[in-house]
Amino acid sequence: MVAVGIIPARYASSRLPGKALAEIAGRTMIEHVYRQARKAKSLTRVIIATDDPRIESAVRAFGGEVALTRADHPSGTDRIAEVAAGLDADVVVNIQGDEPTLDPAEIDLVATPFETQPDLVMSTVAVPIRDPRDVTAPSAVKVVRDQAGFALYFSRLPLPYYRSGSGGPHLKHKGLYAYRREFLLKYSTMAPTPLEQAEALEQLRVLEHGYRILVLLSSADSIGVDTEEDLERVREMFARGEFGGDA
Repeated sequence: MVAVGIIPARYASSRLPGKALAEIAGRTMIEHVYRQARKAKSLTRVIIATDDPRIESAVRAFGGEVALTRADHPSGTDRIAEVAAGLDADVVVNIQGDEPTLDPAEIDLVATPFETQPDLVMSTVAVPIRDPRDVTAPSAVKVVRDQAGFALYFSRLPLPYYRSGSGGPHLKHKGLYAYRREFLLKYSTMAPTPLEQAEALEQLRVLEHGYRILVLLSSADSIGVDTEEDLERVREMFARGEFGGDA
């Protein structure tokens, strides 16, 4: 099985413009993500997909592989699909470009099931919610699974709702996906769906079109950098030596 990791990265982030090139412990954030992804045992290549020449130049400067894409993609999934269309690969892993503390083991977690499950088209990761505030926070996406580990639904609201008042367990979805390449290309052509638009969660498009998403459980909980506060928190982690990435 040939698995390729693709990291979509754009400069014009709405909440933190230019965050891909933000400096953390002497390296750009996108370089930290790339270096972590390269540690995954399941990947044969890691490619950064961007529409911005500044990011392209920065990636080439540290020796990373980069593909310049169109600028009009509505989502990161569409951006990686453009790159995947030209790849000779069985599986494509969509790696978030704003998680410099990414655990490479999670990439292997979502990629390896494709070796033994020929009907699997898509997989993703969830972690147990540790902070009770995440249960009601719309920014923390919740997921519920069936008995075989496949997603029943994703929501920004508390999911499931415990009528008795007891508080758990709840699972928080992480934006790390693996797709069989042929399905990714098909997925990128599917029409948006009502629940996807209601929740602003593009993975619901897969469920609404009748496909299944395998949800693997992880104990790692990397930090996504969406705000200046997130960025400072990550910088402090690196400065204190709390993250075991490259020196």
